[in-house]
Amino acid sequence: MPGINPEVLVWARETAGLTRERAAKALAIGGTKVPGSEMLRSYETGEKEASRTLLAKMASVYRRPLLVFYLPSPPAQAERGEDFRTLPEELRIESKGPLDALVRDIYVRQDLVRNVLQDVEEAFPRDYVGSINVDFQPASVSNYIGQLIGFELTEFRRYGKSEEAFSYLRKLIEGVGTFVLLIGNLGSHHTDIPVEAFRGFALSDKIAPFIVINDQDAPPARSFTLLHEFAHILLGVTGLSGSRAEQKIERYCNDIASLLLLPDGELQKQNWHLENIETLTQQISGFARTINVSGTLVAYRLFTSGAIQQQTWNALAQKFRELWAAHKIATKEGRDGSGGPSYYVVKRHKLGGAIVNLVQRTMKEGALTATKAGRVLGVKPANVYNLVGTL
Repeated sequence: MPGINPEVLVWARETAGLTRERAAKALAIGGTKVPGSEMLRSYETGEKEASRTLLAKMASVYRRPLLVFYLPSPPAQAERGEDFRTLPEELRIESKGPLDALVRDIYVRQDLVRNVLQDVEEAFPRDYVGSINVDFQPASVSNYIGQLIGFELTEFRRYGKSEEAFSYLRKLIEGVGTFVLLIGNLGSHHTDIPVEAFRGFALSDKIAPFIVINDQDAPPARSFTLLHEFAHILLGVTGLSGSRAEQKIERYCNDIASLLLLPDGELQKQNWHLENIETLTQQISGFARTINVSGTLVAYRLFTSGAIQQQTWNALAQKFRELWAAHKIATKEGRDGSGGPSYYVVKRHKLGGAIVNLVQRTMKEGALTATKAGRVLGVKPANVYNLVGTL
C-alpha cells in the first residue's frame, strides 16, 4: 500500500472547513492521555501513519473519496467561478474552508443532475442563460425577467408571509429550469457560513443552472437574493456573492432584482421621514413587511433613487443587519425544542420542488440509484425514500 503524504491530510481537513479540534471530535480519536487534536497533529506531520480504517473515516468526515488520500500531493483548488464578494481579509480566511467544501458539493450535485437529465433525454438548453450583458439597462432586464418567468408583482405581494412570497417566486424560476437550493452550512449548525461571507451562489450552466441561497439570511431577503443570482445566470457568469455590493456587476444585479420587487414610482408615494434615522428605520420596516421584502431592499431603492445619501444608506444597512442578528438570537433563546415541521419537511423545502421531483421521477424510471440520489439530495441513501416519498 502506498504511503500517505501528510500534506494531503492537512489539505483535506482544511478544505472541509474543520479545525483540528473539530475534526478529531468528528473522527472520534484521542483520549485522556493524548487529546484528539494532538493525535491528529501527529498524523498530519507524518509522525504517525494513518490506518486504512482512519482514512475511511476521514473520507466520510471530510467529504472526499478515499482514493484522494493516496494522491502524491494536494490537488489544485477546484474552480468556483468568479468571486464577486468584497470581504474583510479575516472573514475571507475564516470562511474559506467551509465555503470551498460547500461549492465543491454543489458542483458534484449539479453534475449528477445534468447527467441524469441527459440520461432521460430532458437536457434541454436554457436559452436565457447568458442572454444578457451589463450594457443592458437594469430596468429592461427586470422587465425581461418578469416576462420570462411569468412574475406578477400583485401575486407576490398577496401572500401573508415573505416565506410564501419567496416560494411563489422560486417556483416560477424553477419552472424555467433553474434549480434553487437553500443551503448555509455543511450539514450542521456548527458549520454555518455567515451571510457576510456568502449570500448566494450561481452556477451558470445551459442544461442545469443552479442557484444556492444562504439560509442563514433573513427570509424577507431571500427573494431579492434569488433574483440577484438569477441575474447572474442570465449574464452567464458562475460565481459567489456576498452581502456587500461594491463590484460593478454586483450593483448591476442588485438594481435588476430591486426594480422587479419595488418598481420606480412606488417610493414617491410614501411620505418618508428622512430627517430622523430611527423613525425612518421603523417606517421602512413597516413598509417592507407589507410588500414581502426586506428593509434593506427598500433602503437600497431609496439610495439608488437619490432620496437618501450614501452615509444614510450605510447606516440603515447596518441597522437592518443588527435587527436581524438580534431576531435570530431571540428566536434561538425562545425555542423549547417542541413543535415545528419534521426533518423531511424542512429538508424538502430547502432542496426545492424541482430537484425533489426530478429525483423521485428518475428513480422510478431506474435512471438514478439511491446512492446517487442521496448525493444529489445531501442525505444518506437510506433516507432518500423518506425524503422523496413513496416510489
